[in-house]
Amino acid sequence: MKYKIIACDMDETLLSSDATICRRNIEAITAAVKKGVKFVPCTGRGYRSIEGILKILGLYEQENQYIIGFNGANITENKGSRSLFWDPIPFDLADRIFRYCCRYGQCMHIYTRDVVYITNITPDEEAFLHGRMGYVPVETEDLEFLRGKEEVCKLIVTNTDYDYLEKVHADVRPLLDDITVSFSSNRYIEFMHRGVNKGAGLHKLADLLGVPYEETMAIGDNINDIDMLKAAGLAIGVHNLNPVIKKYCDVVTEATNNEGAVAEAIEKYVL
Repeated sequence: MKYKIIACDMDETLLSSDATICRRNIEAITAAVKKGVKFVPCTGRGYRSIEGILKILGLYEQENQYIIGFNGANITENKGSRSLFWDPIPFDLADRIFRYCCRYGQCMHIYTRDVVYITNITPDEEAFLHGRMGYVPVETEDLEFLRGKEEVCKLIVTNTDYDYLEKVHADVRPLLDDITVSFSSNRYIEFMHRGVNKGAGLHKLADLLGVPYEETMAIGDNINDIDMLKAAGLAIGVHNLNPVIKKYCDVVTEATNNEGAVAEAIEKYVL
């Protein structure tokens, strides 16, 4: 099978634990792109947050190369950051969810097309985000400061206790009829518009490019990658994956994210 699109998660998959990209991964991705493959970061972040990663990979400002951002809410061509698809949360609904979640007093993220705003940033969260993405600290208990100015495509509540995040999910459930919920990085519960997920984003991009779904590959490590793994022709989990997702993987690499797991997959199935 000749795979034409590689959809790849960022944190704990492409990126090492220190938020760098190992040389083995860079070289394998470069070789795949030279063969005409689309290497597509499929991430919870937006285009602006991963420009540095695209530069390292030689994909910045490249025509016919793309990212799937905000867990599938946005598809962008790298050249000129041209938006091909955008599906934000209806603003009033985003505001209701944010106001409700403020009662927990946890660190929260607010994602717009170009900016990530963060409330109640903790030292642990600050350390985790260092080298991963920039953000703007804010003090707010509603989204009125964005009304009429920016659309919100994702909200996040942070806590490293998964049981706590499950409790948040149960509490907020009455507001979630038009919302997709996911979990990531063993620290986030994420709220997006209904129907938004990485798998839907991968299929949307494949449709735009005329690529059969069976000619797509997905590489991931965590719960928010499940839809992407299910959508791809070949589903690959990295060795350090969350055990919950293993049943959705056709293959699990021998290498971890710190050892070039993405390169291992590319070397074996593309190169």
